[in-house]
Amino acid sequence: MTDHILIERPEAHPGVLLIRLNRPEKKNAITADMYRRMTAALEDAENDDAVRAIVFLGSDGCFSAGNDMADFLAYAMSGSNEPPAAVDFLKALATCGKPLVSGVDGLAIGIGTTLHLHCDLTIASDRSLFKTPFVDLALVPEAASSLLVPRIAGHQRAFALLAAGEGFSADEARGAGLIWKVVTPAEVETETLALAGRLAAKPAGAMKIARNLVRGNTGEVLSRIDAEMVHFSAQLKSAEARAAFEAFLKR
Repeated sequence: MTDHILIERPEAHPGVLLIRLNRPEKKNAITADMYRRMTAALEDAENDDAVRAIVFLGSDGCFSAGNDMADFLAYAMSGSNEPPAAVDFLKALATCGKPLVSGVDGLAIGIGTTLHLHCDLTIASDRSLFKTPFVDLALVPEAASSLLVPRIAGHQRAFALLAAGEGFSADEARGAGLIWKVVTPAEVETETLALAGRLAAKPAGAMKIARNLVRGNTGEVLSRIDAEMVHFSAQLKSAEARAAFEAFLKR
């Protein structure tokens, strides 16, 4: 359902495009349709000079619980050789030419965590939890997280997050360099939009050059997304993953 992703242009923040996850009854678990909607929004924004910054927000108490488990199970049982819909979204995210800002309140699980690795600035509430239980679901890291998190946080914290599935509080995520700022839950949306508005007001050409210099080679990130997805897709179809998904859905 497209209303699970809301695309907004806040009047108070000219130049800002807001992509809002809007499936609170399922903790903003992301379906294939939601990935497609976000991919299209990023592609449209890339070609719209009026958009000068992009914001991702979730809902009260939850950014995203990660990929929808029923979708995972359906893909695993489909026998499809097509890559999951998440791949196009991740590549659109990684190659986006506009500043990306995100605001997190509460749960940020799986891709609900790794999405922010591609954002330039992330604000989180003090009740947020960042966790990637990939191995617990018989899966492997995605979104080039196996490349980006060790660079940002070092091997030990990267292993704790991506392999051991340990959760990081907002303060721990900030200490690891995974997010920029911690605020109260009531401040997340206001602070995130205000930050994006300030970025949107800066000279666009200079911002683009500065951002590209800071972010470095996108090709390496895209190559890692592809390399991870070879293993991720294979694991999605494995017996151990199917058992993990079925056990999760029975909870």
